[in-house]
Amino acid sequence: MRYVWHRVSRIQDTPHRVAIGVACGALASFTPYMGFHFILAGVLAWLVGGSLLASAFGTAVGNPFTFPFIWLASFNLGNVVLGRGTVEKLPVHPSFEVLMHRPMELLGPLLLPMTIGGIVLGTAAAALLYWPVRYVVGVYQVRRRAKLEARRRALLSTRAHPGE
Repeated sequence: MRYVWHRVSRIQDTPHRVAIGVACGALASFTPYMGFHFILAGVLAWLVGGSLLASAFGTAVGNPFTFPFIWLASFNLGNVVLGRGTVEKLPVHPSFEVLMHRPMELLGPLLLPMTIGGIVLGTAAAALLYWPVRYVVGVYQVRRRAKLEARRRALLSTRAHPGE
């Protein structure tokens, strides 16, 4: 995660656009559409004027350590929003045969509540990430500009006074 933060802070864009991009990536990672998070994050970032590169980094919110919690929370929240309450067991017993021959029988009852719950939780995660990311990127960019300006001045002063 340290590497991701480092890369995000170095993106050459405004702090707002970077923060919006990360927020879009976080929101996308809460949806149940594995394999499409980068695409969804990019489309969302493009629609709201965020950084496409930052949106890809924002999808790191969803990872092998967080996905089980995200999926369980989004499934249960989606069912609550749909008026079903929390569900203790799946309506269909998952098996390879059901997944291969009747996938919507298994996935249908999962996708709608996970999508609804994921959008709600993802929006909350995006809102919570926006301000810290914007602040960190802004501070980094100010410090970087000051450091580059100091180097430029030092270089100019050595050129103006060679041999001293």
